[in-house]
This record gives sequence, C-alpha cells and structure tokens, in this order.
Amino acid sequence: MSRYRVTRRAFSNALAASAAAGLLPSSARAQQHYPNRPVRFVLPFAAAGVADITARIAAEKLGDKLGQRFVVENQPGPGGIAAARAVLSQPADGYTIGLVTNGTSISAAIYKALPFDPVKEFACISTIGAFDLVFAVNIESEFKTLPDFIKAAKAQPGKLNVGTINVGGTQNLAAELLKSSAGANIQIIPYRGTPDVIVALLRNDVQLMVDFYAPMKATLQENKIRALATTGTQRSPFFTNVPTVAQAGVAGYDVVSWNGIFAPLGTPREVIADLNKAIHEIVALPDVKQRYADLGIEAKASTPDELKARLHGDIGKWAAVIERAGIQKL
Repeated sequence: MSRYRVTRRAFSNALAASAAAGLLPSSARAQQHYPNRPVRFVLPFAAAGVADITARIAAEKLGDKLGQRFVVENQPGPGGIAAARAVLSQPADGYTIGLVTNGTSISAAIYKALPFDPVKEFACISTIGAFDLVFAVNIESEFKTLPDFIKAAKAQPGKLNVGTINVGGTQNLAAELLKSSAGANIQIIPYRGTPDVIVALLRNDVQLMVDFYAPMKATLQENKIRALATTGTQRSPFFTNVPTVAQAGVAGYDVVSWNGIFAPLGTPREVIADLNKAIHEIVALPDVKQRYADLGIEAKASTPDELKARLHGDIGKWAAVIERAGIQKL
C-alpha cells in the first residue's frame, strides 16, 4: 500500500512539474540556451563594402561572445528589399537577423510602396556603428570654410556645383539637405562612384563634394582635398578640428548614417535582450573600436527603442528632402 502511495505521489509531482512547465511562455523555454545553433545574418549589400566589413566584424565578435557562428549572407538588391524579405520570411526565433541602415530609411521614403513596413515589421535590436559624411574642397580652393562656399553660392546663384554619387543615396540627399537648409542655389551633380567625384573636384568641375570618410581617406591624407565640415550633430572623432555643418552656420543640419541589427517582429524579448547586451559588449572592445575607426565609423550600440526611433525619424526626414528636391519616387 505504501509503495502504491509513493508511486502515486511521484506521479503527481511529475504531473505538477509538467503542468508548471506548460505555464511558462514557450519563448522562454525555447530560448533558455539561445543560441544553440548558427545564426544567419543577412546583409542588403554586396561583399567587401564598408557595411559588409563592419557587419562581418560584428558577426565574428558575436560568435565569439555567444558561442555560435553568425553566418553572414550577402543579398544585395534595389532598396534592400531582397535582404529584408529574406529575414522577414523566416521564423521569429532569433536565428535569422538582418542589417538595417540609414539606407533602409531612404528606401522607405523614396519607394512608393515597399513589400514590408520596416517600422512595423522590424524588431530593432541595436545599432553597431554610426558615421558622418564629410564636405570637402580641392586643397587649392578659394573656399576655406563652408560659410565661404555658401556665401559665394548665394552671390552666384546656380554657378557652383556639388559632387555626389547616385541620386537618392545618402550622399546625394545630404547635399540636397544642405541646399535647402542653407538656402543656397547650387547645382548637385551625381557621379557613378566616389573616384569620379574626387576627379571632378580636383579638376574644378565641382567646387564641393560630400561623401563618407572611408572612400575619401587616401585623398584627404595625401592633402589633395580639405575637409570643411562634417554632417553630424557633434564633431566627428576623426575630424576634431573640423566643424559640423550646424556649427558652420546651417542651423539644425544633421545627417548621420548608421548600421544596426534587426530581427522579424515577434522575436522573443529574451533573445532581443541577449543580442542587445552582446552588441553593447562587443562594440566596447578596443580592437572593434579601432577596426571601425579605420573606416571612419564610430562603434556605437543603442537600445532597441533608440534604433526604432532613429529609423522612424529618418524616414520622415528623407521623405521631406526627396519631396523638396523633386526626386521622382520609385
């Protein structure tokens, strides 16, 4: 009889334990050991570019930190659509994540319609880096400051040219924002790539250029061109002696490009928290800071809400710039 009672008690205890486990959120049970297999990291860019390099550095360090490989997969394509769909089509379990960038904001602003809504469908995790653009002139230019250039542009409407790369890119829109914010009648000339813009600047076909630091780095270091201003709200850590555009007199000017990581909406909060914590730890590593700095990028993490707010805010900002510039939507 006692033997029967022990068995029944053991059975009851086991049943209670099972019931208690059933009351736990399935996400908590499933993610107790996240990650327990490799994580797919999808990028909307081709290999070897700045975004690819920074993402691969982050993937390497996340793998070291969390004990599983973060496998980078390049899916370039117009508007980052292919890469975003590749992420959003997968289960929201943290095993497929993607790179979200300032370019995502521009795509949402310049496309008449995307097959997804990044604000509503992306579970933002954290930024991994931020980087300003640089306005620069030929080293022999008469314009020693950005106000010099703006003053001349106002005195000679339509006579001065600013070189950028492709229409609708961050560089091109940064120039459009300068044009409207400064009230300067300047011509914005798009080129195929940064080397073409630099050649045009050296030939005086354009009198000012704007681009990211990395593709300009060698020419700046060779003292063939000179930085006049950077585009963030604070002075760039790589150009501490160069004012921001706002400090140079264009009130409210702010263009900061950024890279971040997102997952499909519905990804468990525990997974988002684990990834966010790991990202904060890896971007604080001295070697990551240095490798990013070599590309003109400040290694920087954020909260999920901060990244979401930046994404949402930039969509609105670029939509206004695109409308003012008369850029045709795609």
